[in-house]
Amino acid sequence: MPAEDSIWRRSWYPVAFLKDLQPERPSAFTLLAEDLVLWYDRQAGSWRAFADVCPHRLVPLSQGRINGQGELECPYHGWCFNGEGRCTAIPQADPGASIDTRRSQCRPYATAEAQGLLFVFSGDSAEAAAVPLPLVPVLEENPSAWTVQDSFRDLPYDALTLLENVLDVSHVPFTHHATVGKRETAGPVALELTASGAAGFSGLWREGPRRGSLGSQTTEFTGPGLMIHDLTTKAGARFQTVVYATPIRRGACRLFVRLPFFFGSPWPGRLLKLRPEWLQHLGNHVVLEDDQLFLHWQERVLEERGGGTALARACYLATRSDVYVSALHDWVELVGGGPFPGAPLPERLNELPLLERFDSHTRHCHSCRSADRRLAVLRLGSVPAAALALVAAAWWGPTAAGAAAMALALGAAGAWLQAGRWRQALRFGSPLPPRNRS
Repeated sequence: MPAEDSIWRRSWYPVAFLKDLQPERPSAFTLLAEDLVLWYDRQAGSWRAFADVCPHRLVPLSQGRINGQGELECPYHGWCFNGEGRCTAIPQADPGASIDTRRSQCRPYATAEAQGLLFVFSGDSAEAAAVPLPLVPVLEENPSAWTVQDSFRDLPYDALTLLENVLDVSHVPFTHHATVGKRETAGPVALELTASGAAGFSGLWREGPRRGSLGSQTTEFTGPGLMIHDLTTKAGARFQTVVYATPIRRGACRLFVRLPFFFGSPWPGRLLKLRPEWLQHLGNHVVLEDDQLFLHWQERVLEERGGGTALARACYLATRSDVYVSALHDWVELVGGGPFPGAPLPERLNELPLLERFDSHTRHCHSCRSADRRLAVLRLGSVPAAALALVAAAWWGPTAAGAAAMALALGAAGAWLQAGRWRQALRFGSPLPPRNRS
């Protein structure tokens, strides 16, 4: 199957949470190795996606601005484009000059906004309406009944490697020990396929996680990049793990993770929402980094041994816990291959760039970049506050007022220290995963 006709090139992909986009400025995103500019069209009241290249001198439009008319303006020579991609202004053109409207136009991509996400269609915009959006059914049927925790991150490995990992439920007690798993709950994992075909597959884990203490879990994979684990507990609560794998380029993808919770009562959801989102994201990073290092390395070993098409020969898939991973690769072969056929993986990275968080998440996330700015202000303000409190403590000496001033100085110093730790955590993770800590 030609690459341009594959399902990867005729699908909708999430590219950002709407709450994280900045309507006042354009931003860049790479989808299937094609650079895009995302920008808010004030005239239409919707988000647009164009090929990130000006037809004039081929510079990235994502480096430009939204002009006073609400159109996208190129940073190089000020050419302007409306929401359909048509060039509306060329400052250098003589009055009345004839302009080739086809050659001066940007390539627009179809976009859609749903369930808090911006989706972009990877193929011909004319085909987009015939392809359904990959939405989460429970959030479409009764969104108000669910509490949802969201996060995303650009990962240093392929979308298929991400999907393999999240479909592999048996790794959780070991890889994620001390974060979301416990080694002592590990045991046989008897996965069953309940349906499969060109659209994807579904499966059942009758016993479910933690040796059946929670309840049975179903799994749905909808190609090319949506997976949902669905668990209903014996107490009646229901939890889903929703993963979107959006391919950026060979060896890189953007993960969108959504965790819908249904408790029956509104109070657990309200309590979950008390935790600031940026602190939740720091916890999400730790879980992702549990396996980020070795997945980046693992996919290169697999490529040396023939790639995903040779999975059954390269890997010893000895138990029923590998049923979903095998089903994923069966689906890939059925639909004609992966997103980047024939493209080699880039060079292997060392630990430091693999644990980087700022460019892969923080600067793109409204909650985390706002927290980073607030923490910087807190850190700056705590220094003079501590100094003044120390002066006051020395002035008042061993009195109640002096003791209060000393406590204030210690509190300001603690705020300075903690703000620094959090700002560091918004930039880099630790090379020592929780499972290996004493």
